[in-house]
Amino acid sequence: MAGGDLRVTGARLLDGRVVDVEVVDGAIASVVDAGSAPSGDVGSAPSGDVGSAPSGDTTRTDGRAVVDAGGRLVTRSFVDGHLHLEKAFTLERVGDEALAAYTAGDMGSASQAIELASAVKRDYDRSWLVPNIRRALREAIRHGTLTIQAFVDVDTTAQLEGLQAVLQVRDELADVLDVQVVAFPQDGVVRDDGAAALVEEALHLGADVVGGIPWIEFSDRDAQRHVDWACDLAVTTGRRVAMLTDDAGDPSLRTTEMLATAMIDRGLQGRGVACHARAVGTYAVPSQLRLARLARTAGLAFVSDPQTGPVHLPVQRFLDEGVDVALGQDDVEDAYYPFGRSNLLEVAFLAAHSLGMLADADQRTLIELVTTRAARVLGADDRGIAPGAPADLVVHGHERLVDVLRVHAAPQAVVSRGRVVATTSTTSQFHQVPAPVVDA
Repeated sequence: MAGGDLRVTGARLLDGRVVDVEVVDGAIASVVDAGSAPSGDVGSAPSGDVGSAPSGDTTRTDGRAVVDAGGRLVTRSFVDGHLHLEKAFTLERVGDEALAAYTAGDMGSASQAIELASAVKRDYDRSWLVPNIRRALREAIRHGTLTIQAFVDVDTTAQLEGLQAVLQVRDELADVLDVQVVAFPQDGVVRDDGAAALVEEALHLGADVVGGIPWIEFSDRDAQRHVDWACDLAVTTGRRVAMLTDDAGDPSLRTTEMLATAMIDRGLQGRGVACHARAVGTYAVPSQLRLARLARTAGLAFVSDPQTGPVHLPVQRFLDEGVDVALGQDDVEDAYYPFGRSNLLEVAFLAAHSLGMLADADQRTLIELVTTRAARVLGADDRGIAPGAPADLVVHGHERLVDVLRVHAAPQAVVSRGRVVATTSTTSQFHQVPAPVVDA
């Protein structure tokens, strides 16, 4: 489907400017001070009803869509660099045992939790996976999350059932959001004989990224073999590589370093992502700094999910060292986390507390960690609201960023490729409550 044409008026940007944004063929054509753009047509409006939003009417004028932001905050749409998509809404099928093991104490039982959680994969069937995946992605669209890196288990238990379900729904929604599928050997490739071949088959079927989880192997030697295999495959297939590294509170884990070094050795700079890297939070500061500088050299980016476990990457330290970092949802009601709704504002709100990022400047960083900086982590367009950038926008319900984060509500309008794809309206009425007194 071709991109749409529309105008977003009265859009407040993160720098405080209020602007009008013109969109042509799904891309931002101009960003000018509010009220200064000519009123002529920008093209034909997309078909179908686009509804309305309390932040200002979404209307049609002279054959085009016009979204009135009414001075409220407008940002780039959200980017989720780490989501286990086919596992969404499976917690009831697997029970709480894995959840308890994964989140307890210093996460010393994380490996055991993964083994417990694998039971659900024995029952994978597209008849129930597809509806769950559709539900999860509709929630993502409603919350303005239009770019997703989805990890899908590909191993000798799951086989390719989950992957084929995700690919089916990805194709159904390809006109609305971008889902980058990671072929993810959750149970390892050395300890799970046959998983490597399944990953290669998954790439042939349409997966986009080579996945890995080297820390799950039984020895450092096998973890290194895992990293080498994945990076070699990324080179030969021309793909990016994304791994879950060091996902436990164990300072002896060093697979993040293995990944960075392997990327440098193979010329993969800028083509890798490490998710979690929780053990890095237990390293001494000099070791954290050394790893951050190695990662910067390798162009290894990170996605941290502090809301899903009690140990996390030292995000601010890595940002200070010039390393690209994003925040991710990780899980939606599965064996590792009972909540989640692909609401990246909610993820940022929770991270503000766990990372101690509360000041004004921190809030600006948080919103970037789920928008422009997150796009950079995935190699996507990170220009935000600027001429030439994709018109993937969200109109929030408040003017101030602090209020947007505090409320973390679904955006009042979501624009994908120049077309309004979701609107949300929330109203409250007070009964028998005195009206506020206005001083004379």
